[in-house]
Amino acid sequence: MADAKFPKEVVDAFTNAKIVGVRSGTQHKYTGVWVAVVNGRVYARSWNDKPTGWFRAFKTEPEGMVQVATLELPARARFPRSARVLGAVTNAFAQKYNTKGSRKWVEGFADPARELTTIEFVPGWTSACCQTSGALLNLA
Repeated sequence: MADAKFPKEVVDAFTNAKIVGVRSGTQHKYTGVWVAVVNGRVYARSWNDKPTGWFRAFKTEPEGMVQVATLELPARARFPRSARVLGAVTNAFAQKYNTKGSRKWVEGFADPARELTTIEFVPGWTSACCQTSGALLNLA
């Protein structure tokens, strides 16, 4: 599972979404977060690192779910540390969220402390959602 990625149609949904829902485990509620795609990989970044926030929940329990478009998918959180990857995610946020109203948040996401709250989402739970059968959980 080292190179696990979501299928292209799912990555396209993340690319087109401004906000997606994320939930660690099964007991937490969904939280809406910004998402960016870099080289076909799906990333989110937390604005803060509160002990009760979604980022810490995924640190404690990396298996969870993501909602994008009409899909609800099992996902696993990874925590990239490469300066190259973190910088690419920062740039992807700046390109995707390029409105005047987003500027404050984009600039804030470039803060080195916030870069450390970057999560990569990969298919979770044995990747059942993302095999070639096309069987995806649909919310519609």
